Amino acid sequence: MNYPFHNNASSGVFKNASRLRKNLTPAEKYLWRLLRSRKLKGHKFRRQHPIGGYIVDFYCHAAGLIIEVDGKIHETTENKMYDDERTKILEANGLKVIRFSNDDVLRNTNLILARIYNELNTPS
Repeated sequence: MNYPFHNNASSGVFKNASRLRKNLTPAEKYLWRLLRSRKLKGHKFRRQHPIGGYIVDFYCHAAGLIIEVDGKIHETTENKMYDDERTKILEANGLKVIRFSNDDVLRNTNLILARIYNELNTPS
């Protein structure tokens, strides 16, 4: 599979990604503990990973899967429009994007993990 990896990410994006990795939200920290070290059926994930000019919350390169964990700020009209446009661009580059709210990650963890696992095992 030939998906973009660090494709065209600037040094500023890499610095910002590093900063974000040090400041994960509680929901991101929780999900990262469940995904890291190939804990989800052997799939490798990266957190706060640069792709082009964007930083995605979690990325499985082998499956071309992006997982976004969204807080309340993503509920505003302006941020929803930005997220929709960003998703279209990432998907146009052959990636699959799935989104979960912070609350869902913390309260419906088993359903979230099942959905991620299904997406990992569904051909794109």
